[in-house]
Amino acid sequence: MLNQFKIKSQKAISNITLLKSLLLTVLLVSFSSCEENDDGPKGTTWQLLWSDEFNETGTLNDANWTYDLGAGGWGNNELQEYTNIADNVISEDGVLKIIAQKIPMNGYDAFTSARVKTLGLFSETYGRFEARIKTPSGAGIWPAFWLLGDSVETIGWPQCGEIDIMELVGQRPNIISGTIHGPGNFGTGGIGKTFGYANDRFDGGFHLFAIEWGVDYLDFYVDDNLYQRITPGDVEEWVFNEPFHIILNVAVGGNLVGFPTSSTPFPQTMEVDYVRVYKEL
Repeated sequence: MLNQFKIKSQKAISNITLLKSLLLTVLLVSFSSCEENDDGPKGTTWQLLWSDEFNETGTLNDANWTYDLGAGGWGNNELQEYTNIADNVISEDGVLKIIAQKIPMNGYDAFTSARVKTLGLFSETYGRFEARIKTPSGAGIWPAFWLLGDSVETIGWPQCGEIDIMELVGQRPNIISGTIHGPGNFGTGGIGKTFGYANDRFDGGFHLFAIEWGVDYLDFYVDDNLYQRITPGDVEEWVFNEPFHIILNVAVGGNLVGFPTSSTPFPQTMEVDYVRVYKEL
């Protein structure tokens, strides 16, 4: 997501319940990165550092998540007001649901949604960050999974750096983008690429979105397909050697996506099966 104030895998369908219960009882597990793409690191072994499997029912685990609240456009001319109420954010059926609502009000439409983050609770420098997500879709709908530098609170954006692991323009439900922002590369000058499927849509089922982040690279994956690598030589200034926190949100309207139309269905729900962070062994 692009804004100045943003304080902003494929898990097998079978055995979901078993996998989740195992992850709750095992503190550390290993994960080997996909070796199918010649451009990616080979044989990397990852150790689980942090995760949320969203097995609780009701409110989110407050040891993992806090909320951004309010309206004001968020620097992008967005329409929604972010809340922390169950109409907009809830954990149920083993997933996190972030729900954008349309509320008719005095002759016009108001919108509410949610933005959750780990700032002050969990941040990390380097590793593999991944989330298994089913996106919403529709004109003017803007779901995202991203990271923001903790220094946003002291030096601001874009100096703090931003890593957009997954953004989707709702009117293009088969294409996502992965982008970074920093000094000299922000707004429309962000560095990134898109990834899409000819015969699949990201709102039709869960997909795995991830980055693998090292001292001098950021690799972007969809369903373990490596589709871009960004290095210091690609940007004006490399600010990706500090702790970053995790953000998940669904915006309504904004500069990137335009605005919802009368045919945009509501409510719109982004479902997150899990979020996991791994460190390289």
